[in-house]
Amino acid sequence: DRVEDPHDPEIQRLIVDMKETMKDAGGVGLAAPQVFVSKAIMVYFVPSLRKSDDPDDGEVPVSVLINPEIEPIGDEIVDGWEGCLSIPGLQGVVPRWNKIRYRGLNEKGDEVERIAGGFHARVVQHEYDHLIGVMYPERIEDMTLLGFNEELREYPPETTLRQAAASDDVVAHPDEP
Repeated sequence: DRVEDPHDPEIQRLIVDMKETMKDAGGVGLAAPQVFVSKAIMVYFVPSLRKSDDPDDGEVPVSVLINPEIEPIGDEIVDGWEGCLSIPGLQGVVPRWNKIRYRGLNEKGDEVERIAGGFHARVVQHEYDHLIGVMYPERIEDMTLLGFNEELREYPPETTLRQAAASDDVVAHPDEP
């Protein structure tokens, strides 16, 4: 549901709780439906170690986006590993738009519009999906590239996605594109 008044004390408490929950869980994003609240609110950040060479990617402090809208820029779609606090212990390769424009309100009720690329774009799209009732496994095109974290760690980092898809007993390393 859309947020009518971002200044509502309940909404402000929810935002504080969501930031704390995301931090405590070690995530990079959290959407209100993940904490059982049907409101169009997400919190997210991009740590410096996840930024790419894309000029529209980079470190992003903990941010709030209320009533978000996103649209792709260009037609480049990239595959990347994703996990989710709502589905602990799993990771999968998910195709996402490489570059997006997003709009919404910040926690003060100010309008926000930004172009995001790389991991920044991926995080915003992942959290937006929660707001529209989509979980990342629903976006996976090749289910052989979905696995338990423990299984994925058993294989050496040089294992490629191509090798993983071609073999019944090799799973790609989650840090490799």
